[in-house]
Amino acid sequence: MQKDIYLKKLGEHISRLRELKGFTQADFARYCDKDAQSINRLEKGRINPSIYYLYQISTELGVAVKELVDFE
Repeated sequence: MQKDIYLKKLGEHISRLRELKGFTQADFARYCDKDAQSINRLEKGRINPSIYYLYQISTELGVAVKELVDFE
């Protein structure tokens, strides 16, 4: 899979998980110690997050990093 397609699908997956937990982007950003623009770019597939970034996201969502990146 091409990088841009994967990052877009990853962002959509993270967005779905966030919404299932009932978090707004702004609230979720605060919980993850990020800014809302960063979460927005992540969910739109515009950034390639580091493994630590994914760890922060997964921790706040209550899922393993593997569940974030292995969504197909």
